Amino acid sequence: MESKKQRAQRIQKVLDATIPNPEVPLNYANNFQLLVATVLSAQCTDVRVNLVTPKLFFVCPTPYEMAKMPIEKLALAIATCGLANRKAHSLHEIAKILVDRFHGQVPSSFEELESLPGVGHKTASCIVAHAFHRPAFPVDTHIFRVARRWGLSSGRTVEAVEEDLKRLFLKSSWAKLHLQMVLFARRFCTAKGHVIAACPICNMLHLS
Repeated sequence: MESKKQRAQRIQKVLDATIPNPEVPLNYANNFQLLVATVLSAQCTDVRVNLVTPKLFFVCPTPYEMAKMPIEKLALAIATCGLANRKAHSLHEIAKILVDRFHGQVPSSFEELESLPGVGHKTASCIVAHAFHRPAFPVDTHIFRVARRWGLSSGRTVEAVEEDLKRLFLKSSWAKLHLQMVLFARRFCTAKGHVIAACPICNMLHLS
């Protein structure tokens, strides 16, 4: 009988074949902009975020400018991302904290990142992995879904699924796998209208 480790290796081969060079789907020029874009992406598509951030980053390329922007104006700038008022308050506070406590720089530790308003473990993991290139395995709704669907985890919480995935894959592959799984899930292994025959991984597992 196939072990989870063996299944994970087969799945990783398919991911490497279908999405060999994944890139962060958010547009940004520095660590602060990645943090802002990731906060905005909560309950919002990356496409929408990328439509909003060019104008926002033109006015606020660093936390120094954002900390000075009135919250009402910030909320208006990100209105189409959803939850604008809440996100505007969080981003304004984040900018102020970065200026006051971190000399305008995004901190690199989980503890410091998760102390920022509106920054949960998944967002912190994205920053650690893609801004600082340190081992982290962000688990969003897409990864949570496919990890369970593919039999890599039976965890009922994001935290449990994250721990299972970390045990199955090498640390050096976590950041790449995070992107591969998200992009694969959006393209082939969707939550609705999922067709096993059209999904290279589900088809492989179903036929094995």
